[in-house]
Amino acid sequence: MVHRTISIVTYNCNSVRTRLEAIIEWLAYNDPDVLCLQETKVADELFPSQDFLDMGYHLAFSGMKAYNGVAIISREAPDEVVAGFDDAGATNADLGQQDTARILRARFGNLWIVNTYVPQGYSIESPKFAYKLEWFSRLKAYFQRHFTPHDDVLWLGDLNVAPTDMDVHDPVRLREHVCFHPDVIRAFESVCEFGFVDVFRKHLPQPETYTFWDYRANTFATNKGWRIDHLLATPPLADRSLSVTVDKAPRGGDKPSDHTYVIGAFQA
Repeated sequence: MVHRTISIVTYNCNSVRTRLEAIIEWLAYNDPDVLCLQETKVADELFPSQDFLDMGYHLAFSGMKAYNGVAIISREAPDEVVAGFDDAGATNADLGQQDTARILRARFGNLWIVNTYVPQGYSIESPKFAYKLEWFSRLKAYFQRHFTPHDDVLWLGDLNVAPTDMDVHDPVRLREHVCFHPDVIRAFESVCEFGFVDVFRKHLPQPETYTFWDYRANTFATNKGWRIDHLLATPPLADRSLSVTVDKAPRGGDKPSDHTYVIGAFQA
């Protein structure tokens, strides 16, 4: 039997059109099987599809003007693609209009990839924070409706949560931050109870391994980062995970995103 290794990447690009040239260059050099983007910040009719099609990639995306947006760029055409939740909607209907630009799932044979851009939350007192907590709850119900822990499911993306002290550069000062608040960590852990394994930390258990560095205060140079970009897999898929790599070089490039690429390798 011939075993094939597949590479699946998550990257919050912070505007696919702004970062397009750099993304195309990165793809050409690294040649992943799947690249999942978040915060594409473009309406679907303006997504720069042709640039990726010219490289032989297939595309699935769901976006909105100027904010949010998710995309799955793949060497093989997906067998199925679904955007958004299929539930009763968010309690805050205005914020819930963003949902289809925040979650996109695609099936490749028996493998499901669920690409999410979880709400950031803005501030603890904001309705956006309540929306974030509810979003995690809805996401857990979504996984329960569509999958079992025995399926091959990879949940990835910018989840806007740093779940442990090791995932932030200053856990004491940042404890009340919307991405490190105890309520958010509990909401995230509740989703993980579905059966997800943190394959990022399985392969990168060392501290000060981050995926996001704020643009302010020269945080990249001093490595004052966060780990808020995740790769989480159901047990059968996690058992076949081979490695996880954080490619920090693009974060130090010209006009970078504040996130960088996280690459997972799996045995197909």
